[in-house]
Amino acid sequence: MNSHFASFRSTRKTATGLENLKKSREMSLGYAEKLSYREDVGTVGMPEKFDSPKLLQGKIEELAVMVQKSKHLVVFTGAGISTSSGIPDFRGPKGVWTLQRAGKGVPDASLPFHRAAPTLTHMALVELERAGLLKFVISQNVDSLHLRSGFPREKLAELHGNSFKEVCPCCKTEYLRDFEIETIGLKDTPRRCTDKNCGARLKDTVLDWEDALPPEEMNSAEEQCRAADLVLCLGTSLQITPACNMPLLSIKNGGKVAIVNLQATPKDKKASLVIHGLVDKVIAGVMCILSLRIPPYIRTDFIQLLLRHTVKNRSDMKPVVLMEQPFSLQRETSMTSIFSMLLTLNFSDGCGCSSSSIECHVNFQKQKESFVRDRILVLQEMKCTAERQSRAGQQSILERESLPRAETSIHAFVTNIIRYDAEDPKGSWMNSGSSTSSNLAKRLVEGASGYSASTKKLKC
Repeated sequence: MNSHFASFRSTRKTATGLENLKKSREMSLGYAEKLSYREDVGTVGMPEKFDSPKLLQGKIEELAVMVQKSKHLVVFTGAGISTSSGIPDFRGPKGVWTLQRAGKGVPDASLPFHRAAPTLTHMALVELERAGLLKFVISQNVDSLHLRSGFPREKLAELHGNSFKEVCPCCKTEYLRDFEIETIGLKDTPRRCTDKNCGARLKDTVLDWEDALPPEEMNSAEEQCRAADLVLCLGTSLQITPACNMPLLSIKNGGKVAIVNLQATPKDKKASLVIHGLVDKVIAGVMCILSLRIPPYIRTDFIQLLLRHTVKNRSDMKPVVLMEQPFSLQRETSMTSIFSMLLTLNFSDGCGCSSSSIECHVNFQKQKESFVRDRILVLQEMKCTAERQSRAGQQSILERESLPRAETSIHAFVTNIIRYDAEDPKGSWMNSGSSTSSNLAKRLVEGASGYSASTKKLKC
């Protein structure tokens, strides 16, 4: 009997939440600390305003009518749409730069940046686009939550970049990562383009203070604002130039601007409607009036498995388990035996399920068939099943490459489901067990009384 080793190796391909990682630098904190020093970061620490419940309800109804009548709606987003996910803003009373200027240090994020989930507002924008009402989103955020929500890349301009995205300067291919890119300022990263005809060193996409806005993103944003009959500004102080002036381009062509923000902005006087209220609450009310359902956020994570076998050449070799990525183990077995390995993945806290498993069948005598499945179609099917069954944990194999002594496969998992209810702004999304829920609940308690509604190339 020949002794062979079955060597199993697991590498995270494009996702998070599959294992407890060392806590990464929290955003906005890591991002703010990477920026070069600048004394003037605009007005910070302005008091928050809350419209009275009656006034808020009237404004929400007015905004819903504006959205419904719009033929070309563009949404302009800032840090305020992400605070309910646990990401601090910059200029609010407890914002990063507000506290830094006061010498109080930076605020704590409630979870690592890479684990933040899209908010109710992010998911509502996805549904507005699907319904044909929303034509384009312009974002000043670098948190990647618009892309995580499933919003189409071709209808999104990220003016200040994306902390989770790298780009090839030669072929322009974008790479969306599950980890925060190490640098900012359009610098080289340690990775290269995977295109066999390219191979250029990748660059980060996040701007530093003196970096110009990316021409392609800026041109698309300006073009969309000029074409818009309504630009809806959500959770932005509208202070950073030149981005803050883009919404006003619609006014020059007869369009309107609506602003939803807890603080006054320099553009309030030029807006047709200004709402002082929590963005999630306002958008939930609008969606309810429009009879549009906010889709759940269904998170999918990926894992890459490498299985290889080799003749034993060391009598003292022993099985070993590595505690840091990539996770690796070795097991001695017979070359003639057919056996199965069960890999159990224990998910970290905050996931919608505690674990999931992959069964790997090993046959040294027969090579498995290689294949690549339609990733988009597979993920859509998984998400539909997860939503229908209201449970996470489903997994599916996306591709497999079989070689004479090795096999590589990529598996997708549904690791979380977060539901939002537009009909009940204080309702089901606060019961999902996620940090999004607790942060939004806290903000609703801090805010005004409740509201009752009336009737591009992208690689992972």
